[in-house]
Amino acid sequence: MLFNLLQAAVDTTALAPAAPVSQEMNFSLIEMAMKGGWLMIVLLILSIIAIYIFGNKWWMIRKAGNIDKNFMKDIHDLIHEGKIKSALALCEKYDSPVARLVEKGIERIGRPLPDIQAAVENMGNVEVARLEKGLPMLATIAGGAPMIGFLGTVSGMIQAFFRMSTAGNNIDITLLSGGIYEAMVTTVGGLFVGIIAYFGYNFLTSQISNLVFKMESTTIEFIDMLHEPAGR
Repeated sequence: MLFNLLQAAVDTTALAPAAPVSQEMNFSLIEMAMKGGWLMIVLLILSIIAIYIFGNKWWMIRKAGNIDKNFMKDIHDLIHEGKIKSALALCEKYDSPVARLVEKGIERIGRPLPDIQAAVENMGNVEVARLEKGLPMLATIAGGAPMIGFLGTVSGMIQAFFRMSTAGNNIDITLLSGGIYEAMVTTVGGLFVGIIAYFGYNFLTSQISNLVFKMESTTIEFIDMLHEPAGR
């Protein structure tokens, strides 16, 4: 008799549905993001823009720093040998701000040194502005994405409390879970996009600072080169 009761209990347990466990296992980040509402679409667009700006500027900075370490030595030799056209051709060979600065200075050879220096510095300002183009947008995304996420948090909580107020005495946890879920999802999404944009902005800024320092050093070296005697 006891054996039959135990066997019946085991059979009943084996036939019990395991839906909650299956639902937890099928939970995905995409489903979670979709629960965040339309603000998650805005954050997705901002993340695409941030990734595009970062990739584009990183590639541009990488190309800008790609120049032969003997470039200035070759320019020095060509200028003091009077081969101005060859020096210009060497500058045109490189797609780099440093090469364009030197090229601008070589084109002004024969004019007073203050004029040459002013032309090189103006060209440097143009190159720096070109390198920094797009960074303000990246900084805006870094600061704005968490605020958009917080907006979703407030919106979700308002929905949750509105449902609670209209439910009367029939308050159920399911009335609150949807709004709170949206609130938490948008917060995570906003922070995620903001963190990526923030670190990307600071990385690019540091790389541009290094390149600007190299441009300033090249300008000084070029001006000093013009001060040297022609036969040196």
